[in-house]
This record gives sequence, C-alpha cells and structure tokens, in this order.
Amino acid sequence: MDQDALIAVYSAPGRHYHNLAHIQDCLTALARVDGLSEIEYEALSEAIWWHDVVYDPTRADNEELSAQLAEAHVGFDIAREVGRLIRLTKTHAVEPGDRLGAILISIDLSILGADPARYDAYAAAIRQEFAHVPDADYRIGRARVLRQFAARAVIFPDAGFAARYDRQARENLAREVAALSLRVRWSVGWVSEA
Repeated sequence: MDQDALIAVYSAPGRHYHNLAHIQDCLTALARVDGLSEIEYEALSEAIWWHDVVYDPTRADNEELSAQLAEAHVGFDIAREVGRLIRLTKTHAVEPGDRLGAILISIDLSILGADPARYDAYAAAIRQEFAHVPDADYRIGRARVLRQFAARAVIFPDAGFAARYDRQARENLAREVAALSLRVRWSVGWVSEA
C-alpha cells in the first residue's frame, strides 16, 4: 500500500475524525518535536500514517490490524517498532522511559488540549463515527472514556506536550463530561421541570 492508497483510505466516507486531517495534524505536531534521530522520526512518521489505517468503530481490533498492515509495508528496519507504537494507541498507556511511545501517544491525544471550538468539532466528529450507537448508550460510554483520561495523573506522557496541553485538555474533558451527563439525566427523566 503506497501513500496514495493510504490517503484514499483516510479519505473514505464515514471517517469524520479519524481521517486525513487527523493524520496531517499529527504530522504537524511531530514536526515540532526536537531531538529526534532520523530513524526515530521515520518510525514515528510511519506510525502516524498507519495507526488508524484500519478504523471501524464497531470493531475492537483496529489497532492490531493497523499494526499488522504497517509491519507488512514499512521498511524492515523499523517495522517492529512501528507496530509496537501503533499497538500503544489502543490504550494510550506508555511505560516509563518509552520516549517514542510517549511522543506518539501525546501527539495522538493532542486534540484533547485544543481550543474549545476545535475540541467541540472533534467531539462532534467522534459522535458521527459512532452514529450506530444509540444516544443514551453513547453518552454513558463516551463519558466513561473521558473520565478515565481525566483521572490520569498524566494525560500526555511526553513532558513537552503535557506542559502545552494538559490544562486545556482537562477543561475540555470536564466540559464534555458535564454536557454528556446533563443530556443523559435529561433523556432518562432525571431532570424535572421547575
């Protein structure tokens, strides 16, 4: 699969957030990271290109399938590392000392620390990707995921990304959780009219 094929995959209908714009945003964030060797930059760049190549919101194995495709298509010298990095995006958890993992996960999560309008557009795009999930179920599940991120001592495992995005990410997460929770209460009748 060449770059044109990757672009076509990320441009497919139904990809409202996990699309080419997400890949471009991630590559832009990578370009701002200092101190990477050529091989580190190449591994991270390939991991970005391949990390969401398989994206089906009804499946639980997207990351594994994406990693396997990447390992079959990228250079032999980086294939194993690219696959490892992609697999980290399933949980967004990184072991201490995993510098490249910390960078990739921080890049992938950087949308959480975007300005409120951009974050809201991201949240709306995620909802579109999960249009098959009923509203009440989506709100409960999405709030649970967001609370898990908010409960982390460190959302962004790379210190530079944490310094830049953590405060805004926590504000965005709290705001969306509150909105989701309010809508859940309203939809099941927990809010009464005064």
